[in-house]
Amino acid sequence: MEKLFYSIGEVAGILEENISLVRFWTNYFSKFIKPQRTAKGNRQYTSDDIETLKQIHFLVKDKGLSLEGAANHLSGERASVSSSVKAIDSLKSIRAQLVEIKNSL
Repeated sequence: MEKLFYSIGEVAGILEENISLVRFWTNYFSKFIKPQRTAKGNRQYTSDDIETLKQIHFLVKDKGLSLEGAANHLSGERASVSSSVKAIDSLKSIRAQLVEIKNSL
């Protein structure tokens, strides 16, 4: 069962990045990411927010785009970026399964 909201620490763990980078991206890409806030002011991310952060991670870290370039890609070619991120996620999952099988042999 999937959670409705994720803390910033959980999101940073999913992306394998620092909390400060997730916070920075949230502020920089506020047009695309709008986390809810708790009464204490903590950010609560939805699964859609996490997918957007994965797309940003792909564009900035993997493709080497600037933050402005990543924002332009998200504005224009979001569908192609989304399909690329989904393909990478499924390949990582397959790799993890293969490593698990190899270790069990």
